[in-house]
Amino acid sequence: MHVATLIASPDRANLDRATVEALRDAWGGGAARWLNPGVAAEFDLAAMPGNRWEVWEGLQGLGLDLVVQPAEGRRKRLLLADMDSTMIGQECIDELAAMAGIGEKVAAITARAMNGELDFEAALTERVALLRGLPEAVVGQVLRERITFTPGGRELVATMKANGGHAALVSGGFTAFTGAVAEALGFDEHRANRLLASCGKLTGEVARPILGREAKVAALREITGRLGIGTEAAMAVGDGANDLGMLGLAGAGVALHAKPVVAAECDIRINHGDLTALLYIQGYAVTDFAV
Repeated sequence: MHVATLIASPDRANLDRATVEALRDAWGGGAARWLNPGVAAEFDLAAMPGNRWEVWEGLQGLGLDLVVQPAEGRRKRLLLADMDSTMIGQECIDELAAMAGIGEKVAAITARAMNGELDFEAALTERVALLRGLPEAVVGQVLRERITFTPGGRELVATMKANGGHAALVSGGFTAFTGAVAEALGFDEHRANRLLASCGKLTGEVARPILGREAKVAALREITGRLGIGTEAAMAVGDGANDLGMLGLAGAGVALHAKPVVAAECDIRINHGDLTALLYIQGYAVTDFAV
């Protein structure tokens, strides 16, 4: 048994009954269940449709996401989330660079690294070196003035935790940011790289070992082992090339507003919905959300 979930942007709420029922009828699905009127609906299927991606492409043109997945085990016990451009709307290192007056230069390197065009560790080392001499206090200023949370993040974390889940923030960014973000959004734990500073200024170096793609995979294995669950019971979400390892290993790997090279390797692609989409695809209705 499979489940098909259709999701719209909560801001547009443009998922209509005719679209849901037309697809349900075309695929011979069961009765439609509305998880949030105008935003999310689902129906059961006997098997995976052969034209899933053709239909997905057509719905993208309507501003709608489509996820088809096995019904069994779709509610997950662990959320493993990237931070930059996933749980928050920014890349922290780019925001620090903007404060240092080198924003465009660093952002260009970040974009190439997230697209998988550059080695992540080398790209991070290069970018951090450009921050040498920046006052350490700028981190707090960026957190206060430039960082915004992705809509639906608090609901996602709170609802999964309310249903017995565990939430971990695992970032290739910096602990100076993940600590604040994890606390604000209710994560149980966080892991990231550590910026080095001396006499109140950044040294332009990051502590070793650098947390990148393989470290995120290791975190997924370690946390699921500690919780006594398999990796199939985990949901991972991210947007960059350094997330592909954990997205591929987790039971549900979600490419959220992801770079094309990332989305192409994931069966769950959310381009229009926000982070509440990760609840809808687990079968939670909006009335089930915790805050």
